[in-house]
Amino acid sequence: MRCVLTLFFRGHRKRLKSVKMSDVIEEKIKNYRTAPFDARFPNTNQTRNCFQNYLDFHRCNKALSDKGQDVAPCDWYQRVYKSLCPLSWVAKWDDQIEAGSFPGKI
Repeated sequence: MRCVLTLFFRGHRKRLKSVKMSDVIEEKIKNYRTAPFDARFPNTNQTRNCFQNYLDFHRCNKALSDKGQDVAPCDWYQRVYKSLCPLSWVAKWDDQIEAGSFPGKI
């Protein structure tokens, strides 16, 4: 997917920049520091935020894999949940997914 910025000046059309969406995502990932504020989770306890980003990563991964597309856009969710979630939780959830007993809908 490409994002193109086109401006019109008195009947003249000028294309300023054509950027691949994956380039934009890669730039965001490169500059990523920690999980950003999410208005859905305004409280100090970030447990739900952690779990939601874990689910979103696996849902994104599954959806794009099923379509045969690149799963690179899903890396953002993985970085966020790895920033928020304790390693023991992630290991437990990964084991549950492999065993088919994970409580979340992926």
